[in-house]
Amino acid sequence: MLVIEAASEEETIQAGRDLAPRLRGVVLLTGDLGAGKTTLVRGIVSAIEGAHAEEVGSPTFTLIHDYGAGVFHIDLYRLETQREMDTLGLDEIFDQARLALVEWGEKLGARKPLPRTEIHIHHSGEGRLIELEEYLEKNDVTGTGTT
Repeated sequence: MLVIEAASEEETIQAGRDLAPRLRGVVLLTGDLGAGKTTLVRGIVSAIEGAHAEEVGSPTFTLIHDYGAGVFHIDLYRLETQREMDTLGLDEIFDQARLALVEWGEKLGARKPLPRTEIHIHHSGEGRLIELEEYLEKNDVTGTGTT
């Protein structure tokens, strides 16, 4: 498991920039409301050539944002049922995306794809702990942040 401490919003954005080169495919972001998921996404997207980081905001009302360069930002916060998730076409996005950043990824339950990276963000004192785990196949956690 890779752990990064971020004491501010700026450090969270920088953590996203630092993580971006090692991320691909599906990335599930989890953490309490206000933990910094969207802020981390802003940093990740800003480090990807051709992606439009200036468009990054909370996708709560628009469930899926396409930032270009194969980068998608998905927010499952408001979804309650499997049927609602089925209407989004997530499997197609996951298959096509260079990077699919999914906030509230825990809501996928048994539908979490493999391989995937999970980033857990927790409040820690006045800052955040950002924990990255990589799942390559069933019951496998590399924790290295590399493939």
